[in-house]
Amino acid sequence: MNETGTIIIGLSLIIIMFGMGLSLTVDDFRRVIKYPKAILLGLLNQLVFLPIIGYVIVSVLELRPEIAIGIMILAACPGGAVSNIIVNLAKGDVALSISLTAISSVVSILTIPFIIQFALLEFIGAGEKITLNVPQMIGQLLAVIIVPVFVGMLIRAKSSGFAIKMEKPVGVASVILLILVITGVLIKERSNFVPYFIEAGLPTIVLNISTMGLGYLTAVSLKLIKPQAISIAVESGIQNSALAMTIAIVTLQNSSLGISAAIYTLVMYVAGFAVIIYGRK
Repeated sequence: MNETGTIIIGLSLIIIMFGMGLSLTVDDFRRVIKYPKAILLGLLNQLVFLPIIGYVIVSVLELRPEIAIGIMILAACPGGAVSNIIVNLAKGDVALSISLTAISSVVSILTIPFIIQFALLEFIGAGEKITLNVPQMIGQLLAVIIVPVFVGMLIRAKSSGFAIKMEKPVGVASVILLILVITGVLIKERSNFVPYFIEAGLPTIVLNISTMGLGYLTAVSLKLIKPQAISIAVESGIQNSALAMTIAIVTLQNSSLGISAAIYTLVMYVAGFAVIIYGRK
């Protein structure tokens, strides 16, 4: 992808994360004290179980390196703003969902580089070379995640009325930009799209269903109420695909690694719709 496309993708994620920041308050981070069991279980599913499940899936299916690494990038990413919307529509615990998204986004700044470094060493194809500068990647993640979220939270704290008014237009812009990013990836990889789709379709579906299912079952087993279980399930299985594509294209400079994330976006919306139907019963 050319330099202009790379810049657009980076700016798209910044706007998406800024929109998330507009919906956050300091209380969202304080809830870890108020709901320790639910928060810790959600983080365990997101930060530990999700990467493990991703690794098992790509190992068992013996996928080509581009797809395997793409799946691991997805599994390393936290939840995104889409998960909060789905939880709201499914009548889940929105406060818990937002708290998990916020906390996992901060923690993943440290976990993402090492999971991706492991994936590159484990699955890279013979004769290929993709190097990862961990300190540089952490800096990029800070720039596209923490900074815009902090700015959004600052605006929310200083002018909550303005922030609330801006949430909807920024949210709409985020969706449009995400669609453009996915379209750009698919156009760039159009010659490989059909074989990639055939190979990446199954693992992305399995990743989504298994992680959401595990999130829900672990929540129920610990006797959390249904709204909390829905939130943990969604946060465990609905990943920030925009971040995954940004990592693939901007950081690793390899658009083929973003195909899994593009396909996963379609899968997660279908799964999200199913969760909404279940939650509203």
